[in-house]
Amino acid sequence: MTRDPNVELTPEEARRDHWEMLRFLATNAGFGFFLGLGVSAMLFFFDIGGLGTHLGRAREPILPAVLISIPLALTFGAAVTASAIMLMPYKKKKQR
Repeated sequence: MTRDPNVELTPEEARRDHWEMLRFLATNAGFGFFLGLGVSAMLFFFDIGGLGTHLGRAREPILPAVLISIPLALTFGAAVTASAIMLMPYKKKKQR
């Protein structure tokens, strides 16, 4: 069915559309977050910059690992979400 782009969505269609967009963004944010955690784990595992060695010798290795991993994961999550927003097929939906 071809939809006139000037016709407004019904409240139910708009609600469903918003939930689909939120689910799409949440999925991308979660993917980016776990990708960032994976990258930080690889930094420690492959001892990039001596991070793994320093964590291995630390008395309390959990706090430095968290202070490196969480900001990196949040940055990756934000970057993937931003790219998802730029690639969101919203114009195509309006033209259906």
